[in-house]
Amino acid sequence: MRLPQRALVVGFRRTGQAVARVLAGRGCAVRATDAQEDAALAAGAAAIPGVELRLGAQTPALLDGVDLVVPSPGVPRGTPLLAEAVRRRIPVWAEVEVAFRLLDCPIVGITGTNGKSTTTTLVGRALERAGRRTFTGGNLGTPLILAVDAPPDIAVTEVSSFQLEWVERFRPRVGCLLNVTADHLDRHADFAEYRDAKARLFAAQGPDHWAVLNGDDPECVAVARRCAARVVTFGSHADVAAGGATLDGGGVVLRLPGTAEERYDLASTRLVGRHNVENILAAVTVARLAGAPHAAVQEAIDTVEPLPHRLALVAERAAVRWYDDSKATNVGATVKSLESFTQPVVLLAGGVDKGGDYAPLAAAARGRVRRALVFGAARERLASALEAAEVAVERVGDLPAAVDAAAAVARPGDVVLLAPACSSFDMFTDYAARGRAFRAAVEALP
Repeated sequence: MRLPQRALVVGFRRTGQAVARVLAGRGCAVRATDAQEDAALAAGAAAIPGVELRLGAQTPALLDGVDLVVPSPGVPRGTPLLAEAVRRRIPVWAEVEVAFRLLDCPIVGITGTNGKSTTTTLVGRALERAGRRTFTGGNLGTPLILAVDAPPDIAVTEVSSFQLEWVERFRPRVGCLLNVTADHLDRHADFAEYRDAKARLFAAQGPDHWAVLNGDDPECVAVARRCAARVVTFGSHADVAAGGATLDGGGVVLRLPGTAEERYDLASTRLVGRHNVENILAAVTVARLAGAPHAAVQEAIDTVEPLPHRLALVAERAAVRWYDDSKATNVGATVKSLESFTQPVVLLAGGVDKGGDYAPLAAAARGRVRRALVFGAARERLASALEAAEVAVERVGDLPAAVDAAAAVARPGDVVLLAPACSSFDMFTDYAARGRAFRAAVEALP
């Protein structure tokens, strides 16, 4: 791609700094801005030659002389500075769009409301086990643009709806949509806008590309009808004869178009829960389409470890098992978390409301959750929904108080589950900090 002469990077944390470093390293004059006046950000800019950093108020003058704007995923689309860039007809590209234009290797893009990180990790591991020089990252950790500095054979990237708001040509060789349920409605105007952002993963694909979609998810099925790429589905409703993956006899059966049926064993996987079966079905399909051989895919299934704060067993005390699923930051994720257990559940939930409907959570909790301990900014909305479903609810002040209350009510054979259905930002910096606080509180129990 022809590099811009002067770029404005909006938001100067992990992604913004990565974009600034790559563009400045290729001779682009980079101006960066962040609304927060933070000395650590200034230090970050000082470490990148050629970057001019402006902290605090973001005025239209920041756009003067700029021929590209790159917003970080955390910057809302409606931010006045971005609206002014659009008005001035200055191109606005997401970091993944810039990376796509600079990379020559095939890209695998994975999105969805839940399961993105696990699926991305599985696909990346399968390709690595196949001996491919593989970049694995994106929204789950390392920004895709950093792959430009050490070009891989193939890049596997998790992509969020926020990143997909500003793509034009970004088209993965293999794109995967895992599921679409209500999330981030505090940021997107409504569910339709959120769903359409996810579908942009496939917008620039052509008939030489692959679209892998969940055949059990009606929103994914609707997206499949609009895809120009070749479509392969996974799930219980997957059309395996036409090309897809499903569960059969406790294992995965896969048939890609024009190939023989393949089978994969799940006996040794460390990933638990029905939702992880869906993730494995997707990952097997994507990895094979991306060129990983059968043996490498099976090895990935057998060896991948559960990611932190995703239905991770924290402790077993007095025949009560304590699980950390702090990554369940929306209703759909918490429902799937609950459905992973047949034992009675003591549920810990709460945090910042993301604008979704708690009715599906209440329906899943009825008859399954023996006591719900709710906390945080969304406490009353959660309590009202759960009580309407005749679930016993106790309101507590914070997460440590919820752990203490859970210890008092849990019985042998119960599961105590942190699956908040909310974001963490009322009390914690992110879901990982919340998960660590949960583990610390459990370990501190007498």
